[in-house]
Amino acid sequence: MEIKVINQSNNELPHYATVDSAGLDIRAFLSESVTLKPLERRLIPTGLYLEIPSGFEVQIRPRSGFAFKQGVTVLNSPGTIDADYRGEIGVLLINLSQEDVLIETGDRVAQMVVAPFIQATLNQTNELSETSRGEGGFGSTGKN
Repeated sequence: MEIKVINQSNNELPHYATVDSAGLDIRAFLSESVTLKPLERRLIPTGLYLEIPSGFEVQIRPRSGFAFKQGVTVLNSPGTIDADYRGEIGVLLINLSQEDVLIETGDRVAQMVVAPFIQATLNQTNELSETSRGEGGFGSTGKN
């Protein structure tokens, strides 16, 4: 699959780190460094604009190392970029650590995964089929 990209940053294009990587690392494109304070959220620009094929989305997800080592994650995870969006890709980060985190241009801040989707037709009804689980919600299937 090919995705057209306009790259207005000075960073290289996102790429897969290994042959079996699902996500492409994306980098911050900042005019000046950003200090993300504890519990602060910030929209981080990337300088990337995508032409995603119809029937697909791009999901913006946290980088596991960034989350584990520095406590920074993607707030609306996964963030969805629709095929008809043509604006700049921004990454909504939040610092869940107790320390300030410095983000500089070129830092890998998230990853993007290309995924197909299916649009559903919703049909209003007054009843649903029964299952063994029924209305059992959070924790209803047990701990083990």
